Amino acid sequence: MTIRVGSGYDVHAFTTNRPLVLGGVTIPFEYGLAGHSDADTVIHAVVDALLGAAALGDIGTHFPSQDERWKDQPSTVFLDYTYDLLLQHQWAIGNIDVTVVAERPKLAPYALAMRTHLAEHLHLPLEQVSVKGKTTDGLGFAGRREGIACYAVALIER
Repeated sequence: MTIRVGSGYDVHAFTTNRPLVLGGVTIPFEYGLAGHSDADTVIHAVVDALLGAAALGDIGTHFPSQDERWKDQPSTVFLDYTYDLLLQHQWAIGNIDVTVVAERPKLAPYALAMRTHLAEHLHLPLEQVSVKGKTTDGLGFAGRREGIACYAVALIER
């Protein structure tokens, strides 16, 4: 058996007049995230972690922001594509661990919905997907409430 680990990171700034989508879940909040697609920083970090673990490039390679096909697309499309790509290369996902860095909104009420969405699209049992929120105690861009960052770790096996 071959086991690999990948890490992913993504960050987006807050913007107005756009829904906030994290982990495939629309969260009621006064701001959304700026980006070419729906700017779902959780799914972007997960996709990068999975692609990195399999040495299949990164999200920008597969979904370049200059490509109009991806404009305003739900990032779940990227997640489904990545899952299919892993299957084509005979990789199975062991688990996903996600850390969302944001002062606001509070994410604990939405963690289960995000875990559920990720698990469904990655064909995993819920207990193999973790999503948690952290603050920076007012430090850095997230602490100044300028945007949201996300870290993800993925384990895959063949």
